[in-house]
Amino acid sequence: MKGLGKLIWRFVKLFLILFIGITVFWVILYRFVNPPVTWLMITRGFERKADGKEWKIDKQWRDFDDIADPMKRAAVAAEDQTFLENHGFDFHAIEKAIQKNSRSNKLIGGSTISQQTAKNVFLWPGRSYVRKAFEAYFTLLIEIFWSKRRIMEVYLNVIEMGDGIYGVNAAAQAYFHKEAFDLNRQQAAAIASIFPSPLKWSATNPTEYLQHRQYLIMKNIRRLGPMDF
Repeated sequence: MKGLGKLIWRFVKLFLILFIGITVFWVILYRFVNPPVTWLMITRGFERKADGKEWKIDKQWRDFDDIADPMKRAAVAAEDQTFLENHGFDFHAIEKAIQKNSRSNKLIGGSTISQQTAKNVFLWPGRSYVRKAFEAYFTLLIEIFWSKRRIMEVYLNVIEMGDGIYGVNAAAQAYFHKEAFDLNRQQAAAIASIFPSPLKWSATNPTEYLQHRQYLIMKNIRRLGPMDF
């Protein structure tokens, strides 16, 4: 039994070393190389095919400086107002999410922009505690190896923005027929308002709830003041 235990422990150590080595390399690679595709994009593509639609992944990468400043500020105002100060986790939001989860069968995340970026780039779609654990791990890695500027750049380029639409440049073209660089504050707030549910909501045909959400985002943009990425 002793020999078997040692053998199992060796395999466990080898697995952990390989896992950490591969994931750290992957994260460092994406610090310099733009992610070509995500699991969500592929999954949505197959879902479209299953529904009898054409395969569609509409995305055009735009560098950080080629995205309008109001769009970056709107993302922070809508999703993670402590983005520049936190280290990948908003523990107050996590505490609120845990309280809600204890009263519901639905798993609510309370995710920061860093967590959402880690989830979108490195993980598969879905909600589970196992996935949240991997999300936390990759969030730590990108906070260590990427800058906040890079996290925001990747986030705004891979986020789902509609049926087969990914990234704010594709969203800007689909909703406002312009480039991400040319978005004004109101348009940026409209796009940011649909981040939580882009397959149900529209930036150009908002419900009353979305109009209120857009108003709050614009209000938060003014309150946040200058942001130094």
